[in-house]
Amino acid sequence: MNIIKLDATDSTNAYLKGLMLVQNLEDFTVVVAKKQLNGRGQMGTTWESEPGKNLTFSILKSKINLSTHNQFVLSICVSLAIYNALHKLQIPKLRVKWPNDIMSGNCKICGILIENTLIGDTIDSSVIGIGLNVNQIVFNNLPNVSSLKLLLGKTVNLEELLRNIISDLQGVFQQQQKEAQINLYKRYESVMFKRHKPATFKYTSGELFTGYIQGVSKSGQLRILIEDDIIKEFSLKEVTLLY
Repeated sequence: MNIIKLDATDSTNAYLKGLMLVQNLEDFTVVVAKKQLNGRGQMGTTWESEPGKNLTFSILKSKINLSTHNQFVLSICVSLAIYNALHKLQIPKLRVKWPNDIMSGNCKICGILIENTLIGDTIDSSVIGIGLNVNQIVFNNLPNVSSLKLLLGKTVNLEELLRNIISDLQGVFQQQQKEAQINLYKRYESVMFKRHKPATFKYTSGELFTGYIQGVSKSGQLRILIEDDIIKEFSLKEVTLLY
């Protein structure tokens, strides 16, 4: 297990991608930083983290050989791995908020950013960025955010947790090679945030609507039951699931 530890960097994803250009890296090479100066989340959002209190790291998954049509499988694998690692810590009300935020109740505790390298229409490798709130307890009035320390009432060992997450990632990806994709989707859907419960969504136009999450399509679109018993599929660029 190759773990590269940094005091600070703009982005662990960017650092790892830069390393890939100049040297051959082994599968599951990890870059972890005490401080990220420009951490990024989904859809161009930023990830704020108190230095030394949380886990901000990126992992290289190489030799994926997965069609871009099935790229949501990567989100499923990473989400399930982190879910598994946190479930062992007995984090309460643990759920995955589509597409791949990790929640405890209505509070976000982890964000994921996956950046793929393609050869044609095949994913060759991925850099998986993970930001997990661990021992931070003050979030400057950010809404719907929590940490493992706030949830468990105790400090969590960062090094041990990092190694456990890496181990669970390796296990899930190994299982993915053997397991039928439909089973992966079922496992993901079984832990989805707000599934089969009334939820509020926002169109990119700002308009709100209510619906019931049914699951995800093979391409990762969110399947929502709306009025008149119609199930529609939405991409991340079309709707946002609110809390």
